[in-house]
Amino acid sequence: MTVAASLRARSAREIPLCAGLLLLASAAFHTVVLVVADGPWDGPVSWRKPITFGLSFGISVLTVTWICRILPLAARTRALLLGAFTTASLLETGLITLQAWRGVPSHFNTETTFDTFVTRALAAGGVTLIAVVVALTAAALRPRPTVAPSMRLALRAGLLALTGSMAAGAVMIGYGLTLEGAGRVADAYRSAGFLRPAHAVTMHAVLLLPALALLLGRTRRPEAERLRLIRITVAAYGAVVALVTATAAAGLTFAGPATTAAVSAGVTTAPALAFLALGASPTLRKKPRSAPRKPPVGAWGRTRRGRRPAATARREAGR
Repeated sequence: MTVAASLRARSAREIPLCAGLLLLASAAFHTVVLVVADGPWDGPVSWRKPITFGLSFGISVLTVTWICRILPLAARTRALLLGAFTTASLLETGLITLQAWRGVPSHFNTETTFDTFVTRALAAGGVTLIAVVVALTAAALRPRPTVAPSMRLALRAGLLALTGSMAAGAVMIGYGLTLEGAGRVADAYRSAGFLRPAHAVTMHAVLLLPALALLLGRTRRPEAERLRLIRITVAAYGAVVALVTATAAAGLTFAGPATTAAVSAGVTTAPALAFLALGASPTLRKKPRSAPRKPPVGAWGRTRRGRRPAATARREAGR
């Protein structure tokens, strides 16, 4: 590998990592702003949006950076997909944060030429994210014998869930733009986010499921047992997703859409954490029995305990 190629490969790894950490730092900063400013949590104009988008996209960029190293991708394709995902994530979070500081809605806002540009740019960023996620999902569905079956299943299920999350986001954006085009901007702000709980509950399966497979892979459990645990976790996750999606589509909510989405994302982690505690922790406490060490042979054919090896003693006796 030439020096230029090595630098490009290093940049392809380090830039997304720095971008992910920057997005997480933005979420932390705006959490402080929300507490100090004492603004509303819900609504089209809220400090919640820079927080949730910074946190979600920060985690997503770091996750995609990790799983791209496992997926069967050529170096150039990996760098292209990762660069597109990182750029779109920065664009989405940056524009939403800008609009929050301006005190205007970020989505479905066509009050001015600039606001219209932001709305269209956010839609374009969403299309880019969907294209990248579909490409990563297609790569995960390809066979790769060097990856354990449990990890392959976790990656495929997580990326399929992320594809569903992107689809839910596209439906909400499309529905909101339709209402906004019909002059029903207030209805777009109020009802376009009806799938936010489903969007939230499916977004981070791509981190939770492979992380569970990775932790189980570091235990002494056989691969067949690890695969069975991942299958159970995927089934439980799918049941939660189906329940949350059906409830959101039916319009049954117990709180505001933003709060419901946050609670749904938290509840999603419960099956993976439960099976992790049940399946990994007891095995991690078992230490493998080490083989007895033989005393090393030092110079002049003697061990460090001062005894000569038996073979050496027999040779000397036969002289």
